[in-house]
Amino acid sequence: MPKLQLHWQILIAICLAILVGYLSNKQSTFLGIHLLSVFDFIGTMFMNALKMVIVPLIASSIITGIAGIGGSHGLGRMGGKTILYYMTTSLFAIMVGLVVVNMVEPGIVDGEPIRDIIKVSDEQIEMAKAKVDGKEAGSVADIFLRMVPPNIVTASAEGQMLGLIFFCILFGFFITKIPDAYAEAQYNFWQGMYEVMLKITDFIIKFAPIGIFGLIASVVIGLDKDSDDMNRMAAALGSFTGTVIVALAIHMFITMPLMLKFLARVNPLRHFKAMAPAMLTSFSTASSSATLPITLDCVEKNAKVSNRTSSFVLPLGATINMDGTALYECVVAIFIFQAFGYDLTFTQQFLIVFTALMTSIGVAGIPAASLIAIMIILKAVGLDDASASAGLAMVLVVDRVLDMCRTSVNVFSDSCGAVIIGKSEGEEGILADEQPAKA
Repeated sequence: MPKLQLHWQILIAICLAILVGYLSNKQSTFLGIHLLSVFDFIGTMFMNALKMVIVPLIASSIITGIAGIGGSHGLGRMGGKTILYYMTTSLFAIMVGLVVVNMVEPGIVDGEPIRDIIKVSDEQIEMAKAKVDGKEAGSVADIFLRMVPPNIVTASAEGQMLGLIFFCILFGFFITKIPDAYAEAQYNFWQGMYEVMLKITDFIIKFAPIGIFGLIASVVIGLDKDSDDMNRMAAALGSFTGTVIVALAIHMFITMPLMLKFLARVNPLRHFKAMAPAMLTSFSTASSSATLPITLDCVEKNAKVSNRTSSFVLPLGATINMDGTALYECVVAIFIFQAFGYDLTFTQQFLIVFTALMTSIGVAGIPAASLIAIMIILKAVGLDDASASAGLAMVLVVDRVLDMCRTSVNVFSDSCGAVIIGKSEGEEGILADEQPAKA
């Protein structure tokens, strides 16, 4: 019997998890064991396994990649291309979101703002405040300070990927500046580390369908399916949810494929197929960083991008390239202003676009990053704290589902960047059409 490809296994696991979660509830048991606790255990174990390999995989991949690039000219060229690509795609994503949200106007129902329709409780407002309370987004100077942590081990343990990436770039670059004998020993060590981490990642990926089943089932089984408030909120926010999903779909299935077609000269359908496991995993985990090991695996093994390119582009993208998040921030901000009956001028909407572009990079490494960024945008355009908190509380109802969707867009954009930049560097064989076997 032929073995199912990984993405089909994951898709079947997601469908089964939704079915089992829907047919169960928080009190359901099997042989005296609560199903919710079992699903939580499975999902948490899988997430922990993915997170376990992130730091050594990022460190070894970046160091070998930078050392392979060579001198400062090669690093500067690839770095410039990468930053330009990330800024361009994030801007495209924000503009798509801006156009769609202004066309649909999800904050307006029957010609009236939805503030009077959606009842936001004090508890929901307090929850929204708690999400961002004490988590300062910081200025541009703070972003640079996070790039140079005083203790790289502590920064890595706390998940401060920007500092780890910067240190590894420096380490890989200066390997090329030491005598050849030492440089070769260092390069061989880190290349060996990278190969070992890939083997461990392959082992963890084999359990992806089981882990994703636990993640999805625990979310679905935990829903209060009989809540009237939830049903009314879902109906009121349906237009907003649809707006976000449509905008994300336009960026993912139109904007990015066009860039692949015209900039990299590759077949977008082949890239979708190559990245299917990573995209399904990112949808399930809602974490670009946790998905990074699988993204690297798919880009190198399926899309045939070199380690030299992928090891630099992908870890950096998982930290600063947030197309889906930037789009979401823009749509949420416009939606909240619509909901409270504010008419935004062109200048105010431009300010939202600019702030969303900057915050999608600047707060990417902070917990509740998108919620903090949304609060920054709302205040930048002049919304008071009470209204901003109430608006944020509204979108929290559907934030989890939309977080899964926008994370998939983030990961797909990173992978497209690796392909486009790899092609611009002259790499052959990336997503090349398969040659028919000779007779």
